[in-house]
Amino acid sequence: MNPGDRVQFIGCTKEQQLWGNNDMPPCNLNEVYILTDVEVHRQHTKVSLQGIIGKFNSVCFNVINS
Repeated sequence: MNPGDRVQFIGCTKEQQLWGNNDMPPCNLNEVYILTDVEVHRQHTKVSLQGIIGKFNSVCFNVINS
């Protein structure tokens, strides 16, 4: 995952949100978003989305192009 990639929201469990103290994505299932920032940590990755405030667990998204 890289800034500028288009990603599709695939859902997020409470456990995925809490891992690494992420925010719960206010996203619609299967909706496409653009990454603005990617923070790689040792055991998880946080992503930021264009037009949405917060940092979210990357496992809640699939890259649809890169």
